Amino acid sequence: MTTEKHAPAAPAGVGVAAAASYARTARIDELRATEYRHLDRDGRVYLDYAGAGVAARAQVTAHHDRLLAGLYSNPHSENPTSEAAGSLVDSARRAVLDFFRADPAEYAVIFTPNASGACRLVAEAYPFGRACPLVLTWDNHNSVNGIREYARAAHAPVRYVPVSGPELRVAESDVTAALTAGPSGPAARPRRDRSRGAGLFAYPAQSNFTGVQHPLAWVDLARRHGYDVLLDAAAFAPTNRLDLSVVRPDFVCLSWYKLFGYPTGVGTLLARREALARLRRPWFAGGTIRAVSIQGDWHQPMGDESGFEDGTLNFLSIPDVEFGLRWLDAIGVDLVHTRVGVLTEWLLGQLTARRHRNGRPLVRVYGPATGEARGGTVALNFLYPDGSLVDERLVAVESSAAGFALRTGCFCNPGSAEAAFGIDPGLLRRAILTHAETIDAHLATLRLPTGGAVRISFGLASTAADAQRFLSFAESTYLDRSGPADIRLAARIRC
Repeated sequence: MTTEKHAPAAPAGVGVAAAASYARTARIDELRATEYRHLDRDGRVYLDYAGAGVAARAQVTAHHDRLLAGLYSNPHSENPTSEAAGSLVDSARRAVLDFFRADPAEYAVIFTPNASGACRLVAEAYPFGRACPLVLTWDNHNSVNGIREYARAAHAPVRYVPVSGPELRVAESDVTAALTAGPSGPAARPRRDRSRGAGLFAYPAQSNFTGVQHPLAWVDLARRHGYDVLLDAAAFAPTNRLDLSVVRPDFVCLSWYKLFGYPTGVGTLLARREALARLRRPWFAGGTIRAVSIQGDWHQPMGDESGFEDGTLNFLSIPDVEFGLRWLDAIGVDLVHTRVGVLTEWLLGQLTARRHRNGRPLVRVYGPATGEARGGTVALNFLYPDGSLVDERLVAVESSAAGFALRTGCFCNPGSAEAAFGIDPGLLRRAILTHAETIDAHLATLRLPTGGAVRISFGLASTAADAQRFLSFAESTYLDRSGPADIRLAARIRC
């Protein structure tokens, strides 16, 4: 007796081409039923892949089996258990380089606690100064925004590139203007001297707020002007291929749990060795130095990636990074990209087409309303029939009660939030003077009806059923719903 395999059912109403693309991702449905079956317990729906990926059963089993099959100890020692741990860490470094197609002669792999830790390594050691500025986009996670505090402490200029338009994208002309601006106006010619960077340009390959994918070509643009480039790939890498043999940023920041759920507490800074050599750390720790003297008052730092890995590495979890990369590679990043793209575009189309009985829209989407040049993150607010916003904290309560795991707020991305909500810059400058102690006091100061947006994000194990269930929840809960009772309920939630 044989069992015929059927292609996975695409979301209802999807186009012919999209349905064909979705059918080619059947492998994900097979894995959902085996390796990710815990996602379907208790009737819950996971829609927060931008917050964290989901671990497969095989990943947890591999960690368990490895720990029980061998003995591993601090890699800084010289004994069999230490060497065993060090060998696995070295193997994980090679796996990272292989996955991103990075030349080991050009790139170093530095293990960190997370992408935020990777950003801080660059921030604290970068040679900022009056002639060495920091250029940022409004659309950045706070872990990148925080670099500006180190730049300002070094009296370096800090320049922000705004987002604009309904899709909240960054114009390349504005990027170029920020990169070429100088004390006496735009530079006459791009700087090509790479012996000393003209400054640092930091931006995300994909927005964690709107899903906008900013051009990777900006890496080469900035480097042609002499800048080092920090590329935040935390939101991009889980569902998109980043090929460092083609795109060559100086620094890439990653959190591995974003890609495949497990392990947490391990991230990576991928750094071009040329750029790494220009960093000067403001302190040293165990494992980062060749030698140190207390009486002589000197220390000699390690000359490679070890000089940036403070203390003892998470040597019991770093090998899980290699397993996760092999796992994701076996599934296929391009396959995940296709699945996520179909689901995202379908959900956007369905939500933006929904209207209350009076003809007004059900949602307001922040960022692109189509699948073009965007990732699997959808930020929105639900609207009442009169056009006013449903408080996102109310949505958080009601969606949780219905079994949905999603995200609400500003997602640690204040620049995109300020642009999305049209907040007056004058109010923002005055807000710090109010000394508000609650979120509602801040909202009142900024004259905002809500504190943020609702974010739905798809990932490696997402299915059409997940998207369809959310659409059904949105229709049944918010379509043609009146607001006055909700305002009273929202007031109780705030208290």
